[in-house]
Amino acid sequence: MASSPKPVLYTYFRSSCSWRVRIALAFKGVAYDQVAVNLIKSGGQQHVDSFKTINPMKQVPALAIDGIILSQSLAIIQYLDETRPGPRLLPEDAKKRAQVRMISDHITSGIQPLQVTMADLCLVPQVYNAERFKVDLAQFPTIVKINNALLDLNAFRISHPSCQPDTPPEP
Repeated sequence: MASSPKPVLYTYFRSSCSWRVRIALAFKGVAYDQVAVNLIKSGGQQHVDSFKTINPMKQVPALAIDGIILSQSLAIIQYLDETRPGPRLLPEDAKKRAQVRMISDHITSGIQPLQVTMADLCLVPQVYNAERFKVDLAQFPTIVKINNALLDLNAFRISHPSCQPDTPPEP
């Protein structure tokens, strides 16, 4: 039986949405190729016609997998959870699954460290951006504690923006 080609993630190193997907791919142990889409260079590479054929919404992430192209990080994460073995990112129980989806939606549109869920995949990139823009997180000690615990996990470390092939060197 022929194996499927490696998935291709269209990503930007600092994109919170792309980071969520990189974490999910790491947790699931899915090997993939990356195509960097620089959102700043030359007015944004997401606006070029060649990328518009990948994702007409001109956004990252986009994941080419199993003969389809998916966009929107939560949809990608749910697809990976439903089609790939490895740690579950959504609970089996329908009520708990709905709660994780609700928390994920709250985080992405704007916590359970014992089992990494889709909500955690959303939390860490948001905290990273808050810190990047110098938001004082002192009033959110629980979020900081969960974030720090998650950053100790390998999937979060290897998917971190600073570890991506398109990360520019520090000035």
